[in-house]
This record gives sequence, structure tokens and C-alpha cells, in this order.
Amino acid sequence: MMSEKQDYIIRFCDVYKQFENNQVLTGFNLDIIRGETLVIMGRSGCGKSVTLKIILGLLHPDSGQVFIDGVETTELSERELVPLRKKMGMLFQGSALFDSLTVGDNVGFALFEHSGKSYDEIEQIINTNLEFVDLAGTAGLMPAELSGGMRKRVALARAIAYNPYILLYDEPTTGLDPITATTINELVRKTQKEYGVTSIVVTHELESGFSVADRIAVINDGKIIEIGTIDQVKNSSNEFVQRFLAGPK
Repeated sequence: MMSEKQDYIIRFCDVYKQFENNQVLTGFNLDIIRGETLVIMGRSGCGKSVTLKIILGLLHPDSGQVFIDGVETTELSERELVPLRKKMGMLFQGSALFDSLTVGDNVGFALFEHSGKSYDEIEQIINTNLEFVDLAGTAGLMPAELSGGMRKRVALARAIAYNPYILLYDEPTTGLDPITATTINELVRKTQKEYGVTSIVVTHELESGFSVADRIAVINDGKIIEIGTIDQVKNSSNEFVQRFLAGPK
């Protein structure tokens, strides 16, 4: 049992979310500790990505409460959500780069639009972040010239460009070869260590999840059914958790 004084940066309190006749979250409770990397696992369609969208404010719960850095977000307007969203970065499953913009302009997009910084300042941030993801010298390339793994790394550079302190990853290694996936996992850890961010990683890939997690949360039937360290989850007495970790037979 964790101390009540634990510093939670994100809290879900009895959240329900339904789409037509599909009840996705059913009394969903989750506390995310400031500075940790929490990996959320579960079967396809169990609500992993919905959880990320609720954190971002792209979806609103049907009932329940969500707190981001102490602010209750479920009733906030789009305008009121803007300051909170600026604290977050998102790495989308498909990278979601703008194909018509260069790598550099992709990385600096939010800064050009919202920061008020000078071009030279933004250019320095772009180059620093591309170097951070081992893509120095690629600012002038177009996304079409990049491999899938390089696109993921550009997307991460873009996600950290606005200096967020919450990073959300939606299936960051899906579709990547094992070597490239390892590189992305190492960058998730490097970003946590060097930027001090809180990371929430949604993945169905066990090896990837185990390689980056401080804690793992397993979803089933719209609820967190197990949460803890890797060892705690591996040793869970929950039958679903054991079947999920065992994988297909």
C-alpha cells in the first residue's frame, strides 16, 4: 500500500466511458506517480488508448473525475484545457508527422505556433532535440525520406520540444524491428532520466513494456485489475494477468 503522501500527477477516480453500446471504462481508478514511467497493458479494445485521450482532454468521461497536476479536468472547456495540454507531449502510434513539412519544421511546429520564441531560439531547440534522439543533421529532410524508426524518433523530438513534463506514448514500438524497438525503448528511458518527465506508455508488447516500466497497470473489463512493479505483476495471482503474460499458446 502506497503512502497517502505519494505525489500523484494524474488521478482517475471512478471513471466510466461508453461508446454506443460498448462500455470501455467501468469504474476506472488509476494513480500515476510524478516522474515514473507507467506502462498500461491489456487486450486490444480494452481502453488503453481511450485512457490517453482522456488525459489529453480529447475525450471526456461519462462520469467520474480526472485530475492532472491537481486540476480537475472533466468539465474544462477547450480554452481552459490549453495550459494543461502544453504540459504534455504525445508520441502517436503512427508518428503523425506532417508530410509537407521538413523534419525540423515538424519538431519545431508547436514552438513556431505558440511559444513566441525567436526563429534562432527555435532552431537551436530543434537541433538540440534532434541530437538527443541521434538524428543530428536531419532537419532539412522530409518525412518520406525517413525509415519508420527514424520517424518515431522525430516524433519524440517533437513531443519534447515544448519541454513538457508529461509524455504519452501510444504503442511506440508497434511495427518496428527488434533492434529499432530497442532504440525507441532506450529513448523512453533516456527522456525520463534526463528530462524528469512522467511517462505513460500504452503497449501490448510485453518485452517493450518490461524494458521501460517502473510500474505496470493491467486493464481488463474496463478496470485496472493489477498494478505494481514488474516483479509484482509477474507474480500476480490474478488469472487474467497470468494468461495475458503467458501469451498465445
